[in-house]
Amino acid sequence: MADVHSSEIRSKNMRAIRQQDTAIEQRIALLLKDRGFTYRVQDKNLPGRPDFVLLEQQAIIFVHGCFWHRHHCYLFKIPATRTEFWIGKINSNVERDQRYVKQLQENGWKVLIIWECALRGKLRLSDEDLQERLEEWLLVMKENAEIDHQGIHHYRAP
Repeated sequence: MADVHSSEIRSKNMRAIRQQDTAIEQRIALLLKDRGFTYRVQDKNLPGRPDFVLLEQQAIIFVHGCFWHRHHCYLFKIPATRTEFWIGKINSNVERDQRYVKQLQENGWKVLIIWECALRGKLRLSDEDLQERLEEWLLVMKENAEIDHQGIHHYRAP
């Protein structure tokens, strides 16, 4: 199936997608602040330029879009146009994510991935549930984890 937009329009649309300080990142920032956690954002000196770096807890938080990082949930759907291109693009994102998590872990960081479906959509978690999961991971858990619309889980690389 051909793209319904010209390449110029498609390019303009893609440039409009924010890469930092998105609404879902702003929500996580507010939840962390409300619980008294201090953090840095978008640290260029760390692999993957993490969305949140919590030095005191030696913790990294990435906020991943379900489409861009291939989360197997109700928000992920392979596009009907340029399917091969998108599958390649998404697969390279996933491979890069795995590489960054491994590098961070080797340097003593624990990593949390918060999926978009936990923050928006019909099955999203409440702010209270999100805060509890964040606090649980930051203060108690020692291993990598992920939070999605079903709650918190040990991180399992795709």
